[in-house]
Amino acid sequence: MAFDGLVIKSIISELNKCIIGGKINKVFQPTKNDIILSIYSNGMNYALQICIDSSNYRINLTTKSKPNPVVAHNFCMFLRKHTIGSRIRSISSIDLERIVIIELEGYNELNDLITKKLVIELMGKHSNIILLNSNDIILNSLRQFDKLNGSHRDIIPTRTYIFPVTTKSSMIEIEFNNFYKLLIKENIISISNAISNLFIGISKTFTNYTTNILNIKEINEQSLNQLFKYLKEIIKLSYTGDVSCIQILNSNNKDDFTLIKSKDKGNLDINSFIDEFYYRKESLEMFLNYRNNLLKSISNLLNKYNKRLENINIKLEECFNMEKYKKYGELITAYLYKIKNENMSFLELEDYYDNNNLIKIPLDSRISPSSNAKNFFKKYHKLKNTLSIVEIQKNETKKELDYIESIIYELETAKCIEDVDDIYREIQDNILKINPQKASISTIKSSKNSKIIPIEYEIDGFKILVGKNNKQNDYITFKLAKNEDIWMHTKDIPGSHVIIKINNKKPNEETLIKCAKIAAKHSKANNSSNVPVDYTCVKYVKKPRGSKPGKVIYTNQKAINV
Repeated sequence: MAFDGLVIKSIISELNKCIIGGKINKVFQPTKNDIILSIYSNGMNYALQICIDSSNYRINLTTKSKPNPVVAHNFCMFLRKHTIGSRIRSISSIDLERIVIIELEGYNELNDLITKKLVIELMGKHSNIILLNSNDIILNSLRQFDKLNGSHRDIIPTRTYIFPVTTKSSMIEIEFNNFYKLLIKENIISISNAISNLFIGISKTFTNYTTNILNIKEINEQSLNQLFKYLKEIIKLSYTGDVSCIQILNSNNKDDFTLIKSKDKGNLDINSFIDEFYYRKESLEMFLNYRNNLLKSISNLLNKYNKRLENINIKLEECFNMEKYKKYGELITAYLYKIKNENMSFLELEDYYDNNNLIKIPLDSRISPSSNAKNFFKKYHKLKNTLSIVEIQKNETKKELDYIESIIYELETAKCIEDVDDIYREIQDNILKINPQKASISTIKSSKNSKIIPIEYEIDGFKILVGKNNKQNDYITFKLAKNEDIWMHTKDIPGSHVIIKINNKKPNEETLIKCAKIAAKHSKANNSSNVPVDYTCVKYVKKPRGSKPGKVIYTNQKAINV
């Protein structure tokens, strides 16, 4: 992400216009990486979010609420003790470093005016939030480490705070001649990489965007001079706040943002942009993590049931041989009077079931032929009893597999976290006991009374309802639909129920085909070229007692291939 020193400067410029002199009323820590300071300034309430997540690190004003844990984290309690009631005296950064320093002043227990500093280091996986006293002694930090554990400096209470050491040059103070010499020394393959590696606080994303808009294709003195002037101008404007953020695609074709020149902008445009951008990004990440964790659990369950079906099929194959064991027992019993020898490993007897052809019967040589016959009859009766049980198990396992495959389809087509949460509640009730925390999510909306909103279409004047998951399928089919409405579903393929609300009108064949295409689109066969779709009146659709959500049986159906 392009949250570099330039963006930090422009954010600080906006913060200095609204929260300087503001009083910290509350401190929250919704997650292990987030601190939110509630600030009252000039008759307005602001929420300053500080995030030190390795990929989403930032500082900005936010309007997005996050649920707080029942028991506050230790660092949050410490900040509440040391910062609530303090006023913000200044917000600054050094050069273009990704370090923000918030100076606070307040009164101690003896009513003496004291100052403290909140240092926010926004440096990827090394990001941190550190509280210092007036002598730059560390009081506490969100992450603690020391030299004994391989760190370059000590970030632990009672130690003097030391700024991170950098070997990069300052873009603020450098002249063009030195800028040019530094770049020429490098074997430049990528100018964005070179500038990011050589100078403080300038990201590759920003440099890439800049070279594109300046149409720089060759690296020479003239093009570098053009780039140098533009960089200097943006740095100057970031101090005054005359810049804006725009969303772009980075070199990996992912959403990113960068700064551009802007004179006509609101007081908090950059803070608002950053707030919205990261809210969307974190929401998407949360959705993907939640969905993928559930998919992993369901896929493991699918493998388990597939393995069970394989074992059942092996047992069934063995059961199909039970008549052979019955025949062995009967033949040995019938010819027992002819069998003189004991301790034989096999017998050859005439098979009166097969035109008296000779049949070879394996025996256990440790026991008598009559005992072998009894064992064959025992095995026959055991397999006969097993067959009826295993056939029931196979039917039940197939039903479970069909249901699990429908859940996988729903998860793969889910569009938002609410869709996944509906599916989570469904599988929690039916097939899987999952702790929500395993989904790496702390904001699951687990209300059982959440409103069911199916997908709606309008085709040729008819209202079309489409279920997004199995529970919605049941809801639209048995609650919203009337007996005369038309029900559609892909034949033997996991997918959504589709209801055509007819309202005393009869859809023609063309309309039915259009609706069948919707049923095919909302099914596992959405990429197939020829999909069979069954349709019938809702009154012919029944739900078997005790069946899983979304499972129905139907009659009087017709079929359309679309």
